[in-house]
Amino acid sequence: MPEECMKNVVKPLNNNSRRLTTQQIGRLGELLVQYELLRLGIDSAPMTTDAGIDLVAYSPDKKCSFTIQVKTNLAPKPGGGKGSAAIDWWVCEDCPEEWIAFADISTRRVWMLTRQELQSSAQQRSNGRLHLYMYTDPDSGTRAYQRNGDMRFSEFLFENRTSFLFNGKSQG
Repeated sequence: MPEECMKNVVKPLNNNSRRLTTQQIGRLGELLVQYELLRLGIDSAPMTTDAGIDLVAYSPDKKCSFTIQVKTNLAPKPGGGKGSAAIDWWVCEDCPEEWIAFADISTRRVWMLTRQELQSSAQQRSNGRLHLYMYTDPDSGTRAYQRNGDMRFSEFLFENRTSFLFNGKSQG
């Protein structure tokens, strides 16, 4: 590829890029969720303080607002420190949000779960927190991916939740 064309190529985040703070990673997730909501015509705004709710959104079709907590991963990391690539999030069981959005910045994917769905989908509970994790490499051929691979959670992907966000009916 000619050198002048390379200037316009968007490069994915990699280990050589400047290290992001946890606050920057969290904000990336919030902005990704806001972007996806706005693409559907749903306005949202960030909260000014952190009380367990990151965004308040308004659905014009349902004529109501709803609250969202956003949890973000920059990229998959080895599950358990040495295993297959995975993304994971911890959520307090007593947070006041109606929806929890789980963002993976590396793939620009968002999963949206209600509190009840998270309660039944989380693989671990510890000290008042719920742990949701997904293995991300379908080519790994591991039992871990078969049990807890990202495809297991496809019904919760943002694009599969749009009907629920608009009219209250789940598209499952």
